[in-house]
Amino acid sequence: MAIIPSLGKLERVDPKVVWSHEAHSFTPWLALPENLTQLGETLGVELELEAVEQAVGPFRADILCKQVGSGHWILIENQLEKTDHPHLGQVLTYAAGLDAVTIVWISPQFTDEHRACLDWLNRSTLEGLNFFGVQLEVWRIGESQHAPRFNIVSKPNQWTKSVSSASATISEIGTKHLEFWTAFAERLKMKNGPLKVGKPGAQNYMTLSPFGRNGFCLSVATNIYEAKVRAGLYITLKNSDAYYKALLTMKDEIEAKLGQVTWHDRATQERAVLLILDGANSLDADEWPTLHEWLIEKLYALFTVFAPIVKSLQPVPDEGPA
Repeated sequence: MAIIPSLGKLERVDPKVVWSHEAHSFTPWLALPENLTQLGETLGVELELEAVEQAVGPFRADILCKQVGSGHWILIENQLEKTDHPHLGQVLTYAAGLDAVTIVWISPQFTDEHRACLDWLNRSTLEGLNFFGVQLEVWRIGESQHAPRFNIVSKPNQWTKSVSSASATISEIGTKHLEFWTAFAERLKMKNGPLKVGKPGAQNYMTLSPFGRNGFCLSVATNIYEAKVRAGLYITLKNSDAYYKALLTMKDEIEAKLGQVTWHDRATQERAVLLILDGANSLDADEWPTLHEWLIEKLYALFTVFAPIVKSLQPVPDEGPA
């Protein structure tokens, strides 16, 4: 007798059910590393976040990234409504103001006119200036979690070819990241302490969750373009600003224990307290032992300082993932 499986029905969800506000909800969500990774996989490139709400004259662009491997700028402009002329104008203004190489316009619904305009721009503008139209979709099955999906509706004619020609360089950078973090994980394991990392990847960062409290984590990262490495405490909650302000009341005490600290409060819901080392070439394997020791030392310093603080922070309203 045949066994007939019971299957759920895939249902499409209005993105505004998931993200209540473009600037305050969707942009901070998209700027998180795992979500930029998903977008980058759709575009066929690896994205590294450079800035959120980047100033371009009197305007502010949503997200500015660099393409790993080439260092080229990628600007992301998003909206939760059907595409409109003001956003098209912003895309063009930002492209000129930032001299961006690739412009990505994200929307749940592209009109035929705006899609045709992007196609025309890709045919008519200077070589090396690229325009993408990316449709945002959200799906779920029954009461499952919402699942986002990006679909390309307009892209440069030669994009696939140009990405393929650059893939060797991008692959080399990713391989270096993987080797760097694999060696880092081994060195951290040798400390036999409470800090543990997961499986190393080919991205420029690794995250640890040693506090036992949702939304508070430690992270280490490299920046090959600015020759820096960093370690930091990150708060990735909807109300991260409230917790960040609580940490600021202890600023003098924290800096007395950690030394020079960078307080990261860009226009996104993510807040961080960072320790940064300049002049760090993470592509040079000869420097890895020194960089790894510095990162591990700072991770343990951050953990020692913040473990009791994170535990003592009182919950504030609307606590939840950003």
